[in-house]
Amino acid sequence: MDGPLYEQIYNHVLEKIKSGELQSGTRVPSEKELADQFGVSRITSKKALEMLSANRLIERVQGKGSFVADGLPELGEALQAPAKGPQSWKLVGLILPDFADSYGLRLIHGVEERCSELGGRMLMKITYDKREEEEAAIRSFLQLGVDGFIIFPVHGEHYNSELLRLVLDKHPLVFVDRYLKGLAACSVYTDNRAAAYDITKYLLDRGHSQIGFISLPIENTSTIEDRIQGYTDALIQHGQRLNPQHLMTNLYSSIPRSFEERNVQVDFENVKKFVELNPELSSFVVVEYNLALILREVLLSMGKDIPGECSIVCFDSPRNPFNKFLFTHVSQDEFAMGQRAVELLQQQWESKGVPFNNTVPYTIIKGDSTN
Repeated sequence: MDGPLYEQIYNHVLEKIKSGELQSGTRVPSEKELADQFGVSRITSKKALEMLSANRLIERVQGKGSFVADGLPELGEALQAPAKGPQSWKLVGLILPDFADSYGLRLIHGVEERCSELGGRMLMKITYDKREEEEAAIRSFLQLGVDGFIIFPVHGEHYNSELLRLVLDKHPLVFVDRYLKGLAACSVYTDNRAAAYDITKYLLDRGHSQIGFISLPIENTSTIEDRIQGYTDALIQHGQRLNPQHLMTNLYSSIPRSFEERNVQVDFENVKKFVELNPELSSFVVVEYNLALILREVLLSMGKDIPGECSIVCFDSPRNPFNKFLFTHVSQDEFAMGQRAVELLQQQWESKGVPFNNTVPYTIIKGDSTN
């Protein structure tokens, strides 16, 4: 049998009804029984049963199961292959914490464009980096019948239960921007360790030996962990000793809905204290663009010349048609990340094996913050 797995289950049950093997009032195999029989998730078998119910072929009774309907409609070709008509395209649910021109916007463009090229549709929900919003988004998208998920996970130490259920049920799913440690799931991301190594080496090659690192809290987030590791690798391989006092990982204002005047001012004061406590630092690696903006304002308020006295490098930047950038930065190919995520979903729909770890290229772009 060809076609998506839920169609195969639908047509399997339909043929048994048409042949008389399943007659009116007969119990239909449950979601679990069909999932076990076809080797699919219960989400897939549930979708097939819901489509059979929508076509008045079965009746679903709460707490008892599904039964072949009385007074069946004409069992002709019209009921075969339900994917025709409005079901001919795939529905992709994109869930992400937030987006900006500096990072996220081109990721969305990549997902939407590739969906359209493959004849699909995209739904999108912003979680504002809140785990409960992420859980609610997954539940609502399942109710809407999405065929696959692309999820930019929230920042934090723990994974939400709905996300874990998607992985365990083997629902078509791709994580973007990061991988989740301990979960056997498909992810597309930048090689953050290599990128952080290269951007730190960029500073080392220009004579900087005292380099600070400024970040959000780590909180089991692979993106930040890998960037710290890349920074550390570069220092060690260039004969520098890692000084823990040169790492600052307690800033919050770049988390969605936190880049507000009050939170920015708190981070501004904390960054200023960090710089004052480490006057030997002549350059900084910053994990996000908004945090680099705060550091720049701190240095300028202290009368520092950028890049004469201090250099700043960071990850990501708003696009500029004239190629003039405030910061030297790692430019992630987020458009390719979005497109690749859709392609990996397509492979899962076709029951093809997909690699768990998929990386996209990055480049280092010179800006005004370094010599």
